[in-house]
Amino acid sequence: MSYLAQCLCQSVGLRVKHLTPEISACHCRTCRQWGGGPLLSLHCGDDVILSGEADITRYTSSAWAERGFCRHCGTHLFYFYNQRAAYFIPAALFGDDLPFTLTEQIFIDQKPDYYGFSQCTATMTADEAIAAFTAQDKSDAR
Repeated sequence: MSYLAQCLCQSVGLRVKHLTPEISACHCRTCRQWGGGPLLSLHCGDDVILSGEADITRYTSSAWAERGFCRHCGTHLFYFYNQRAAYFIPAALFGDDLPFTLTEQIFIDQKPDYYGFSQCTATMTADEAIAAFTAQDKSDAR
Protein backbone atom coordinates (compact mmCIF):
# COMPACT_ATOMS: atom_id res chain seq x y z
CA MET A 1 0.00 0.00 0.00
CA SER A 2 1.15 3.54 -0.61
CA TYR A 3 -0.09 6.93 0.49
CA LEU A 4 -0.51 9.99 -1.70
CA ALA A 5 -0.06 13.57 -0.57
CA GLN A 6 -0.93 16.42 -2.92
CA CYS A 7 -0.72 20.17 -3.11
CA LEU A 8 -3.86 22.31 -3.32
CA CYS A 9 -3.81 22.59 -7.11
CA GLN A 10 -2.77 18.93 -7.53
CA SER A 11 0.24 19.87 -9.68
CA VAL A 12 2.55 18.04 -7.27
CA GLY A 13 2.13 14.62 -5.70
CA LEU A 14 4.23 12.84 -3.10
CA ARG A 15 3.84 9.06 -2.89
CA VAL A 16 5.05 7.33 0.26
CA LYS A 17 5.15 3.54 0.66
CA HIS A 18 5.60 3.36 4.43
CA LEU A 19 3.88 5.94 6.58
CA THR A 20 4.41 6.13 10.32
CA PRO A 21 1.29 7.69 11.85
CA GLU A 22 3.26 9.73 14.39
CA ILE A 23 3.20 13.49 13.95
CA SER A 24 6.08 15.64 15.11
CA ALA A 25 5.52 19.34 15.78
CA CYS A 26 8.46 21.66 15.17
CA HIS A 27 8.25 25.01 16.94
CA CYS A 28 11.47 26.53 15.56
CA ARG A 29 11.27 30.09 14.34
CA THR A 30 11.97 29.07 10.73
CA CYS A 31 9.09 26.56 10.64
CA ARG A 32 6.73 29.05 12.26
CA GLN A 33 7.76 31.83 9.90
CA TRP A 34 7.46 29.51 6.89
CA GLY A 35 3.98 28.27 7.70
CA GLY A 36 2.47 30.72 10.16
CA GLY A 37 2.54 28.10 12.92
CA PRO A 38 4.37 24.95 13.93
CA LEU A 39 5.22 22.39 11.26
CA LEU A 40 3.13 19.26 11.91
CA SER A 41 4.92 16.63 9.89
CA LEU A 42 5.40 12.91 9.34
CA HIS A 43 8.88 11.45 9.01
CA CYS A 44 8.79 9.76 5.59
CA GLY A 45 12.49 8.96 5.17
CA ASP A 46 13.90 8.67 1.68
CA ASP A 47 11.14 6.46 0.29
CA VAL A 48 9.23 9.32 -1.35
CA ILE A 49 8.33 9.49 -5.03
CA LEU A 50 7.68 13.00 -6.30
CA SER A 51 5.47 13.73 -9.30
CA GLY A 52 5.30 17.15 -10.92
CA GLU A 53 8.89 17.95 -9.95
CA ALA A 54 9.02 20.82 -12.45
CA ASP A 55 6.39 22.53 -10.28
CA ILE A 56 8.40 22.20 -7.06
CA THR A 57 10.50 25.09 -5.82
CA ARG A 58 13.21 24.15 -3.33
CA TYR A 59 14.50 26.72 -0.87
CA THR A 60 17.69 26.14 1.11
CA SER A 61 16.59 27.26 4.57
CA SER A 62 19.72 26.21 6.48
CA ALA A 63 23.07 24.50 6.01
CA TRP A 64 21.41 21.12 6.62
CA ALA A 65 17.95 21.40 5.06
CA GLU A 66 15.73 22.67 2.32
CA ARG A 67 12.00 23.21 2.04
CA GLY A 68 9.85 22.46 -0.95
CA PHE A 69 6.66 24.15 -2.07
CA CYS A 70 4.42 24.17 -5.14
CA ARG A 71 5.34 27.05 -7.44
CA HIS A 72 1.68 27.43 -8.47
CA CYS A 73 -0.42 27.29 -5.31
CA GLY A 74 2.31 27.73 -2.66
CA THR A 75 1.46 24.57 -0.71
CA HIS A 76 4.25 23.57 1.67
CA LEU A 77 5.29 20.12 0.45
CA PHE A 78 8.22 19.04 2.58
CA TYR A 79 11.14 19.74 4.83
CA PHE A 80 14.13 17.82 3.44
CA TYR A 81 16.97 16.95 5.81
CA ASN A 82 20.08 16.74 3.60
CA GLN A 83 22.31 14.69 5.93
CA ARG A 84 19.92 11.73 5.82
CA ALA A 85 18.08 12.47 2.56
CA ALA A 86 14.92 12.35 4.67
CA TYR A 87 11.59 13.96 3.88
CA PHE A 88 9.27 15.33 6.54
CA ILE A 89 5.87 15.92 4.94
CA PRO A 90 3.08 18.02 6.47
CA ALA A 91 0.44 15.64 7.84
CA ALA A 92 -2.46 17.64 6.38
CA LEU A 93 -1.33 16.84 2.82
CA PHE A 94 -2.44 13.22 3.35
CA GLY A 95 -6.04 14.18 4.16
CA ASP A 96 -8.08 13.68 7.30
CA ASP A 97 -8.89 9.96 7.11
CA LEU A 98 -5.65 8.54 8.48
CA PRO A 99 -5.23 7.83 12.22
CA PHE A 100 -2.39 10.22 13.02
CA THR A 101 -1.23 10.95 16.56
CA LEU A 102 0.83 13.91 17.77
CA THR A 103 3.69 12.23 19.64
CA GLU A 104 6.61 14.67 19.70
CA GLN A 105 7.38 18.37 19.87
CA ILE A 106 10.83 19.71 19.06
CA PHE A 107 12.33 23.15 19.60
CA ILE A 108 9.87 23.42 22.47
CA ASP A 109 11.98 26.20 23.98
CA GLN A 110 11.22 28.36 20.92
CA LYS A 111 7.42 27.88 21.09
CA PRO A 112 5.68 31.19 21.73
CA ASP A 113 3.15 31.43 24.56
CA TYR A 114 0.19 32.25 22.31
CA TYR A 115 -0.58 28.59 21.43
CA GLY A 116 -0.28 25.16 22.98
CA PHE A 117 -1.33 21.56 22.39
CA SER A 118 -3.36 19.55 24.88
CA GLN A 119 -1.76 16.19 24.01
CA CYS A 120 0.93 14.83 26.26
CA THR A 121 3.99 14.33 24.04
CA ALA A 122 7.72 13.87 24.25
CA THR A 123 9.48 17.25 24.05
CA MET A 124 12.98 18.39 23.12
CA THR A 125 14.58 21.81 23.29
CA ALA A 126 16.51 23.12 20.28
CA ASP A 127 19.80 21.91 21.75
CA GLU A 128 18.36 18.47 22.56
CA ALA A 129 16.87 18.05 19.07
CA ILE A 130 20.10 19.07 17.35
CA ALA A 131 22.11 16.74 19.59
CA ALA A 132 19.72 13.85 18.86
CA PHE A 133 19.91 14.33 15.10
CA THR A 134 23.70 14.77 15.23
CA ALA A 135 24.09 11.58 17.28
CA GLN A 136 21.92 9.65 14.81
CA ASP A 137 23.96 10.98 11.89
CA LYS A 138 27.20 9.85 13.54
CA SER A 139 25.82 6.37 14.22
CA ASP A 140 24.58 6.14 10.60
CA ALA A 141 28.11 6.89 9.37
CA ARG A 142 29.57 3.87 11.15
